[in-house]
Amino acid sequence: MTKIDGKQISQDIKDEVKAEVAALKQQGKEVCLAVILVGEDSASKVYVGNKKKACEYVGIRSESYELPADTSEEELLSLIDRLNKDDKVNGILVQLPLPKQIQEEKVISAIDPQKDVDGFHAVSVGNLWIGRDGFVSCTPAGIIELIKRSGVEMDGANCVIIGRSNIVGKPMASLMLRENATVTVCHSHTKNLKEICKNADILIVAIGKAKMVDASYVKPGACVIDVGMDRDEEGHLCGDVDFASASEVSGPITPVPGGVGPMTIAMLMKNCLYAAKREN
Repeated sequence: MTKIDGKQISQDIKDEVKAEVAALKQQGKEVCLAVILVGEDSASKVYVGNKKKACEYVGIRSESYELPADTSEEELLSLIDRLNKDDKVNGILVQLPLPKQIQEEKVISAIDPQKDVDGFHAVSVGNLWIGRDGFVSCTPAGIIELIKRSGVEMDGANCVIIGRSNIVGKPMASLMLRENATVTVCHSHTKNLKEICKNADILIVAIGKAKMVDASYVKPGACVIDVGMDRDEEGHLCGDVDFASASEVSGPITPVPGGVGPMTIAMLMKNCLYAAKREN
């Protein structure tokens, strides 16, 4: 077992972005991210705060729009429209989830695909599946970096993904295919889940059930990536993988916290840089 250090790898990526942002500044080009938060959700506030800190660190200017919980869909869409037209803004991020009166789908579709740094727009998703350049949602993009920088061979590997969400499972499958892995996507209706997982050279778990995957799911020496953010019975932060058990048989494995989590924001910074470079 080797513990994959997501904190260190995300720091390396932020430092790489920082150097490129500084080089753009010398050419007179500033990178700018607009972040929109609607309402008072405490977890969302923490995420937004972390995104601002990361922007500050890498030298990206962040514009923050904090709107009240009763903001109408129309008001939010008109703000997005204004930011779409603003040449100084390279990336637009709307923090999810949104209050009940606002349809997420409508909001995601309203963002200019050229500024879609979250990679959730249908155009970004389509580009990913047909192998065109474009924004990739930050968590799956971060997972690819974790696997690559840990020296795990993806070409020809048997990859099993548990979870088929639009944010992690589906884009993850597409990215692993791009790396020439053989991909199986499992979900709540999958039969013989354990047997399928035991064949995986790379096991990616994104199901939202605390410590569900233990050693009995893991092929000896397999790389295990835990995307979960859960709480155990004692209220401690944990993942979808029972780390203590799984790490006894696995190869490289991500802990929670300190694995996939820090990568998401590092990749957001990378996407903002990509947006600015695309415009140039």
